[in-house]
Amino acid sequence: MYFVHTPYLIRKFYNKKLIWNIPINEKKIFLTFDDGPVPGFTNEILSILNQFDAKATFFCVGENVKNHKKEFEEILKYGNLVGNHTFNHLKGRQTSFEAYISNILKSRNLYETKLFRPPYGRITAKQINEVSKKFKIIMWTVLTGDFDKNVSKEKCLKNAINYTRKGSIIVFHDNKKTKDKVLFALPKFLEYFSKKGYSFETLNENVLKF
Repeated sequence: MYFVHTPYLIRKFYNKKLIWNIPINEKKIFLTFDDGPVPGFTNEILSILNQFDAKATFFCVGENVKNHKKEFEEILKYGNLVGNHTFNHLKGRQTSFEAYISNILKSRNLYETKLFRPPYGRITAKQINEVSKKFKIIMWTVLTGDFDKNVSKEKCLKNAINYTRKGSIIVFHDNKKTKDKVLFALPKFLEYFSKKGYSFETLNENVLKF
């Protein structure tokens, strides 16, 4: 079970060290992509973003960065940001404290970032306390459901549009399982909000104020 739109009470009361949205009045949206980079698909995402002069934050799996360095460099080349998503896409609640932290640091040895997102959103309080010493822990406002085999590409788009507001952090996934849905929904999402005067920005230091 998961929430497409993270309930306000969860965002407000579930650990103050987690960032669920950006409290701003400007028409800005913060797109994020988890799990990449992967050959081909990452470049297609970047091409779509460029068509709309949109920037995004990519939470990369270290193993994929190691194996697909060219695609990783392309993400940065076009002005996007990257975040840590562990080296092996680990579930925090099913991984020992020591193994989890070690896996995060293994990714950190490949690239520098001050951003971290726990895979599946699964992370313990003890892990949060340790990780937050080195990273801003980024969660989300809207989970599009692109990973859910029971969610159609049309529903994925509807999820993204219906729940997005100023300052929303949106999650799409940069992996082969989500490709068809993302390539359908992403350009339509960008077009819809572009026409409404929104811009699409990275979770940079000025936004997060660190």
